[in-house]
Amino acid sequence: MVIELLKFKVAPEQREHYIQQDAEIWTTALAKYPGFLGKEVWINPNDPTELILIVRWATREQWKAIPVEDLQAIEAQFTQAMGESYPIVELAEYQVRKFPQLMSN
Repeated sequence: MVIELLKFKVAPEQREHYIQQDAEIWTTALAKYPGFLGKEVWINPNDPTELILIVRWATREQWKAIPVEDLQAIEAQFTQAMGESYPIVELAEYQVRKFPQLMSN
């Protein structure tokens, strides 16, 4: 599994609207692509402007196979719904490594 981490700055008064639109537009669109496993929104209790989106993908290849044109169209739809653009503040990728379970005697 691969984790896509996206960090955004969103004004506190826009946060709930942002989360709702993200779910309706981005999550709905991404769910149509092979390899999409799910998405979480993390809210930083120490910084009300910080939102982190965690997207889980089965493989990096499936994630990166999404056409750039599709991503641009989804982003345009999201920007129109929000009335402004929200640039990514931080982007990271992580691989999930599972360890074999420890055997008990």
